[in-house]
Amino acid sequence: MLLVIDVGNTSSTIGIYRGETLIGHWRMSNAKERTSDETGMFLMSILNYVDIKPQEIKDVIICSVVPPAIHSLVNAIKKYFRKPPILVDIGIKTGINIKYENPREVGADKIVNAVGALKLYGGPVIIVDFGTATTFCAVSSKRDYLGGIICPGIKISAEALFEKASKLPRIEIAKPRHIIGRNTVGSMQSGILYGFTGQVDYIVSLMKKEMGEEGIKVVATGGMAKLIASESKTIDVVNPLLTLEGLRAIYDLNSGS
Repeated sequence: MLLVIDVGNTSSTIGIYRGETLIGHWRMSNAKERTSDETGMFLMSILNYVDIKPQEIKDVIICSVVPPAIHSLVNAIKKYFRKPPILVDIGIKTGINIKYENPREVGADKIVNAVGALKLYGGPVIIVDFGTATTFCAVSSKRDYLGGIICPGIKISAEALFEKASKLPRIEIAKPRHIIGRNTVGSMQSGILYGFTGQVDYIVSLMKKEMGEEGIKVVATGGMAKLIASESKTIDVVNPLLTLEGLRAIYDLNSGS
C-alpha cells in the first residue's frame, strides 16, 4: 500500500492507495507547532481506523508547498514507518517538460496536479486549483507545462473583505437565492460566487486562446471547485482529489510500478 500526503498552506490531505484504488482520504490542519510525534500519532490513528498495520505501507510520497512543515513530517515518517519518504522535488521523474523560466519556482503541487490531470484526462488541459490561492496551470498535448496564473484565493479574499470593511460580516461562502442581493449577506455571497466564477471563465478563455490547441479540457480541484463549477461555463471536470491521484502517478513513474 502507498501513503500519499499533500501539504498545502492551510491543511494537509492524506490518502492511502491499495494498488490504483484510493481506500480512504483525510484532512489534517497545518499547525506550525505540531511535533513529529503528534504528526506520527495522527497517521497511526488513521491506519488504526482502517485496520492497516504500519508495516503494510510499502512507501510514502509527499508533496509540499510549505517548507517549514517538511522537517517534522519527514521525521514522523522515518520514526513511525521506519522508512524515508519520497519527496516531490525538482529531481523527481514526472514525465512533464517544464517551460517555466525558472523551473524551481513552480510549486510541487502544480506539477503533481498536472501529472494527475494528464493521466486521468489527457492533454491539452487547464487545471484550476481553488486553494489558499486560486491557480491556473496550462499543460499542452505534448506534456509541456507552459506556465500559469496565480490569484488571491476565495476564502482569503472573503476574509479580507470582512477584516477591512468595518460594517461587513463574516459569511458562509454559498450560492445566494438571487444574483441581486436583497441583504448584506446575500450581496456578499453573490459578489464572491459570481465574481470568482467570472474570473475563472474569463481567464480560462484567454488561456485557451493563447494555448492555441483544440479540445482543451478544464479540470477544477480544491475546496471551492464544486461551488464555482456549478456556475462556470468553462469547467469540464471537478476532481477534489486530483493531487492525490497525481502523487500516486508520480510514485509509479519513480518506482517502476
